Amino acid sequence: MKNKLMMLACGVMTMSAAVAAKETITIATVNNGDMITMKELSNDFTRQNPDIALKWVTLEENILRQRVTTDVATGGGQYDVMTIGTYEVPIWGKQGWLTELDNLGASYDVDDLLPAIRSGLTVDEKLFAAPFYGESSMVMYRTDLIAKAGLEMPKKPSWGFIRQAAKAMTDKEAGVYGICLRGKAGWGDNMALITAMSNSFGARWFDENWQPQFDTQEWHDTLQYYVDVMAESGPPGASANGFNENLALFQTGKCGMWIDATVAGSFVTNEKDSAVADKVGFALAPDKGLGKRGNWLWAWTLAIPSSSKRSDAAMKFISWATSKEYSALVAKNKGWAKVPPGTRTSLYNNPKYLSAAPFAQITIDSIQSADPVNPTVKPVPYVGVQFVAIPEFQGIGTAVGQQFAAALTGTMTVKEALKASQRLVERTMRKARYPK
Repeated sequence: MKNKLMMLACGVMTMSAAVAAKETITIATVNNGDMITMKELSNDFTRQNPDIALKWVTLEENILRQRVTTDVATGGGQYDVMTIGTYEVPIWGKQGWLTELDNLGASYDVDDLLPAIRSGLTVDEKLFAAPFYGESSMVMYRTDLIAKAGLEMPKKPSWGFIRQAAKAMTDKEAGVYGICLRGKAGWGDNMALITAMSNSFGARWFDENWQPQFDTQEWHDTLQYYVDVMAESGPPGASANGFNENLALFQTGKCGMWIDATVAGSFVTNEKDSAVADKVGFALAPDKGLGKRGNWLWAWTLAIPSSSKRSDAAMKFISWATSKEYSALVAKNKGWAKVPPGTRTSLYNNPKYLSAAPFAQITIDSIQSADPVNPTVKPVPYVGVQFVAIPEFQGIGTAVGQQFAAALTGTMTVKEALKASQRLVERTMRKARYPK
């Protein structure tokens, strides 16, 4: 009996030691659908890596940005894997805040990453983040409502046509609004949409001498259009709506059109979640005939902060989550249409994906046509389509977004919002001593 008790005690100690030996990595991510799927399927990773445990911190987009920025800037070491975007990666990589991804494994195939996406994650030919999904923006529209209105959506619509179609599809008594656009204030929320839109209207954040340009006719035309089309054809309370809120409106049949991230294609056509899944069409982001469309370029990526003490385990997780094998795992469990888009050339050469995803061609065309080096009609000193790739943009982008949200609600006029934006950006740029 004594021997049995000793054996049992030894077994418990062995199991405890095995649990204690596990290395736990903390993953900070955004509460978007593809990231939720990643978490759901992560048992596949822990099965392959039984010595690694995962702790998840899933947050709304603006809160995630605030927390990971604070952590990485202070070297807090709270997270081992961070979900960050194309804006942060080159800036943080240059500042030494990120770990180079130089050990993703022999089968990872870095060269398969789409060049347009990979280039934004590389500093001095070193990869500092791996893309989980890549996106541009496009028009998603209700084919039944546009047909009922007696219109046909062009593959390359103009902003003029979008306004006309939005009016024609609006039936406020029935709770159907012709257009849904981001209104929630934030550099990655309403400003992503409006900045990309402004490029097609001929506007720019700064001239070649880093002087703010909000006191121009082009910016007035952009913001006035946005405010007017939303007043005519947008849903009530739009200043509180970001990606997820507009997605819910579209899926429940309350939007005639939605101009937003191409990654939404799989969500609006998913019969399980979308009441209008069989009535959705896609078109390129609109233009004003000036040579630029209102489409952006973005990737949500996985990166390792330099402060992480578990970088080897974090590297293994990133390799798993952004691999071809992960795409196949999603396809097996969720269907090919649900595979995270916009990261790999091989995905867009896969006939199974192309046949399952009616938005695939629009997505790749939009990604490849976005030009972060020359994003505007007039020349600019910065890189970035829906953002300006300087450290100060996170602050000024959100501050300007608050002015524009006020114009949307009517607490400010368009003129007042632009005047306030001009002043606050001028003040920030003087303090930061631009031009440098």
